[in-house]
Amino acid sequence: MAAVRRSPWLTPLRRALGGNGSVLVLVEGSAGLGKTRALHGLSGLPEAAEARRTLWRCGAAQEPPETGGCPALLLVDDAHRATPQEREWLREVLERPWEGLAAVVAYRPEELGTAGLPLGAPAVSYPPGLAVFRHRLRAWGVDRVRRAASEVLGEQATHEAVTRLHACSGGVPQVVADLLGALTAGTGSRCTAADVDAAGVPVRLAELVLSRTDALTAADRPVVWAAAVLGEPAGRDELLSVAGMDGARGRAALLEALAGAALSEVSQGRYGFSVPLAATAVRERVPGPVREELHGRAARVLARRRPVPWAEVARHRGAAGRRRSWLKAVEKAALAAVEAGHHQEAIGLLERTLAVPEVPARYRARLAPLLARSAVIGLRSDQTVEVLTQAVRDPGLPVDVRGQLRLDLGLMLANQVGDLAAGMRELEAAVEELGEVRPALTSRAMVALAMPEWPTGTLAGHREWLRRAAGLARAGDSEVARAAVAANHASLAVACGDPQARELVAALPVDGPPAGCREHAARGLCNAADAALWRGSYRWGEELMSAGLDLAARIGASYTEQTAQGTRLLLDWWAGRWDGLGERCERFVADTADMPVVAADAHLVRGMLAFVQGDWTQAVHWLTALGAPAPECTRMPLAAATAGTLIRLALVRDDPPAAAEQARTAWAAVAEKGIWAWAAELAPWAVEAVARAGDAAAARRMTAEFVRGLAGQDAPSARAAVAWSRAALEECEGRHPEAAGSYRQAAAAYRELSRPYARALTTEGAARCSLLDGAEHSGAPDEAARGGADGTAGEDGGRAHAVASLRRCVEQYTELGAVYDAARARTLLRSHQPPEVRRPGRPAFDDRLSPREREVAELAARGLMNREIAVVLHLSPRTVEQHVARALRKTGALSRRDLLRTAP
Repeated sequence: MAAVRRSPWLTPLRRALGGNGSVLVLVEGSAGLGKTRALHGLSGLPEAAEARRTLWRCGAAQEPPETGGCPALLLVDDAHRATPQEREWLREVLERPWEGLAAVVAYRPEELGTAGLPLGAPAVSYPPGLAVFRHRLRAWGVDRVRRAASEVLGEQATHEAVTRLHACSGGVPQVVADLLGALTAGTGSRCTAADVDAAGVPVRLAELVLSRTDALTAADRPVVWAAAVLGEPAGRDELLSVAGMDGARGRAALLEALAGAALSEVSQGRYGFSVPLAATAVRERVPGPVREELHGRAARVLARRRPVPWAEVARHRGAAGRRRSWLKAVEKAALAAVEAGHHQEAIGLLERTLAVPEVPARYRARLAPLLARSAVIGLRSDQTVEVLTQAVRDPGLPVDVRGQLRLDLGLMLANQVGDLAAGMRELEAAVEELGEVRPALTSRAMVALAMPEWPTGTLAGHREWLRRAAGLARAGDSEVARAAVAANHASLAVACGDPQARELVAALPVDGPPAGCREHAARGLCNAADAALWRGSYRWGEELMSAGLDLAARIGASYTEQTAQGTRLLLDWWAGRWDGLGERCERFVADTADMPVVAADAHLVRGMLAFVQGDWTQAVHWLTALGAPAPECTRMPLAAATAGTLIRLALVRDDPPAAAEQARTAWAAVAEKGIWAWAAELAPWAVEAVARAGDAAAARRMTAEFVRGLAGQDAPSARAAVAWSRAALEECEGRHPEAAGSYRQAAAAYRELSRPYARALTTEGAARCSLLDGAEHSGAPDEAARGGADGTAGEDGGRAHAVASLRRCVEQYTELGAVYDAARARTLLRSHQPPEVRRPGRPAFDDRLSPREREVAELAARGLMNREIAVVLHLSPRTVEQHVARALRKTGALSRRDLLRTAP
């Protein structure tokens, strides 16, 4: 109805219903476009309330109603089915209209007896006073299909599913609705493009197109069968060649098919089905031998096109039973797709082919490596993993081919599936099987084993693998092998803070002529960007990430592109760009649900956001459940940062032993790896946890080890974390002046890094230690809180400065959306700032929430229990319970979760 409500004829129609003039609206639309729905919508117009309303469906064997004399809304449906009597009646009404007549006549233009004449020949003699309009209903665009899918499936509908739904339905509303009905009954947690394909052809559509085909003579049907076998609009000559018809006979058959609406002119000079799914319904009913002949002719016709659409040629050759030429076409199609950077297209084609058991071993040996290479660059497919796993077990494969498949299978298992142990086993086996026979591929396997981010292996071991890979690459003549080594050498150098890192990154072959060189260059840029960001080189990392994303998109390296998108989420977290970040993380996790390694960045960021918002239960879920990878399958910097958040969570829950145990485990993993820059997000919390658990000596050793590990390295984020770790240790040991200074040093470093949240945390730490030091020197804490007799700050203004810093921290936390931190800092501020002078008695807030009630309501709405809120705000659980009860009463909220939505 939205399009109808914007139509230019709507105003004249409303005027006619008011008794001013007469109007006719001809509504035309193919089957399923919503003509009947449009008519019913018009009957609900306010102006029609006082008019005589008649809804007439032609061909229903009813007597035409009486007309004339007063404002009337005449709605006529299915005019293409009108009987001669009904057509005569309509002609009489429209040739002699009266003031107040608003007539709307709907019909299918493809089923009119005389094209373009809804009431047949001759044309109706419309009088001059009758305003006549034509309204053509259009198919839905992809955005409208997306809205319909969201209304029915909610968040289950993926972008790929909506795109496929629009493509196969042609945007016809009735077909979309029928498909969504089938999908509602059959989908699980996510609706994919495969689910749309599996839904089949809706009964309504199948019966319509089959009845139109059956209405043709047997001699004319082959032209419709040919269109169904082609499955896409085609020109007349190609269509008739596939049908096996000569020019004159074929032309006559095509005209009959168009006249009977069995086919449509989809675009100028191209004929087929306006709803692509209709081709499937017809194709399934074509007799088998005839269908094979049609596919054979289709393959020959398409092979004459330039460029040759090899994927379609392969489909037709396979359906025609020509196995050898089918496999040759599959190989050519896959190579063309890879060359064009369309790796997902190559993956789908090769998966379908290799899933056929009858494919000979020699063709498997040629096609499986193509699938493996595309799968490593493209996105994960469980079917690809299964196909490759079966392929490497084939005893008929040559050893070097098996080694090549093991290489790519190992990369998929490690990088995409997240089964690190299995991936490493396959890579090591690939090194043995490839040996010196395929030095370029052996080098590639060694390069993969040299990746330092995985929790297995040591830095020295990774460097040794890289040294051996570089030697093989230099000895060979493969530019791609040298590009793979260069990519990993550059990213390892960035991760380790090597002074030559920038030169190595700048030398990556981003314009290398072989496509493989550009693929490794894109991977190298994105990996180097990730490594730079973990070290705190945010500006350079963002530049590398943009360059890597651009190159990956241009060459179709989907997996590399997705990993960089995950890295961007981390950058936005560190930079304090939190608006909408949680929703973006959730979408990313949904889109990469079958690739836990890729989704890990989003899991971490979403978990940290949940923590700062005070939703600690959700924080644990995002960090440890909901598909988050296990620590042994998580990249080292991510695992360390995840551990840091979990340690902090245990600390705020007042569980130092659990926090210390987690800290020691995570610390040992970083120490074994030997890349200390990756401890930047772990160290402050780990040191504090161990110290608070009563082992200050171990905390001091950890801090010293951290400093030694960073010697001579460019790691700005880790340097800031060193100062923070010292501050945490000094605070736990009661050395508050020293701690305040170390916190200030850390805050200055995070200011330089443009990390607002870390800066606020360390600034708060400095203020807290300054206030504690003032309290210790002044005698009693409450006396320090009150200040001097004149209400001013302490002797040197340090206390006033600390209070002002705390106030700024509260503002920064609030701007960021860190609900928990803002509440904690606000409580600390309230305990130290001078009390406001106010009139005696309790302040009157009426039905508004008091500041304390609002704090409690915010935390309760985030999911914190009363006991947890009491810890955060330094209140008793009983007091928290009373505040929650008052907040619920004042806001009228039905539950704690509703408090944020209903708070005034």
